Amino acid sequence: MNKSNAALTNPIDKLRIAVVSASWHRDIVERAHEGITAELSRQGLDVAATLTHISVAGAFEIPLHAQILAESCAFDAVIACALIVNGGIYRHEFVTSAVIDGLMRVQLDSGVPVLSAVLTPRDFHDHEEHRSFFAAHFVKKGEEVASACLAAVRSLRQLRTFMR
Repeated sequence: MNKSNAALTNPIDKLRIAVVSASWHRDIVERAHEGITAELSRQGLDVAATLTHISVAGAFEIPLHAQILAESCAFDAVIACALIVNGGIYRHEFVTSAVIDGLMRVQLDSGVPVLSAVLTPRDFHDHEEHRSFFAAHFVKKGEEVASACLAAVRSLRQLRTFMR
């Protein structure tokens, strides 16, 4: 088997993923980590060896942490998790734009995939029905972002192998 074929047969060897989560609404946002962990386990990865989890104050702090992690060369991908809610003012839209734009910039500048489970629901009210709904939703989003992360790492590894 040549080098190119070896890279394609197991393109997630020694995978390292950093997960950066905002502390605001921690009880909901941390559910994404459950989904990420579950999906990586389903894909046969050793979660303890694969994931590094970092908690930051809020969503606004995520891009800088993602940049430092991406530039460290220690991680194959970074996943951002946050819940940015409308508190009755338009500030949430500015925070959302800043975070998403920052994550994209980190990804493009570093060449490291940066994936987002930063959710900005149109309507979130701090009562049990919404808290339960969004907690379950974050589990699903965690599974989806983990799956997208693996696909991104695989395709980039394949692309980089062909470019050597």
